Amino acid sequence: MKKSQSPPGPSSLMHRDRLSLVGMTFHAHHGYEEHEITNGQRFEVDVEMILDITQAATTDLLSDAVDYRRVYQQIQDIVLKQRFYLIETLSLRVATTILENFPVAEVTVRVRKPVAPLGGLANGTQVEITRKKT
Repeated sequence: MKKSQSPPGPSSLMHRDRLSLVGMTFHAHHGYEEHEITNGQRFEVDVEMILDITQAATTDLLSDAVDYRRVYQQIQDIVLKQRFYLIETLSLRVATTILENFPVAEVTVRVRKPVAPLGGLANGTQVEITRKKT
């Protein structure tokens, strides 16, 4: 930076604030095995959204914020009302829905199956995806 230039102000910097919903738990009927579809099982979902919270933090108004109740409702609708063979597909659907419906730049979605049919002992399976708004 030249001496004659002033440092960039806050408005010119990229904000990478995070809003997370952690440990959402649902009983749903996703999977490939017949018993997974028939009986259902527990799924855990975490979502981390990258956004600029400056306006909401300044005004203290919900109307200037991403309403995480609405985010939760949309995730719940996807997990409980739609059916997927793969948690990869479920993860992508959640990420796409958030990017399309909320002012976020990026989202990371983690979906866990704590009791996956592995044929051995494990703490389950997890898929993590990150998608950016284009």
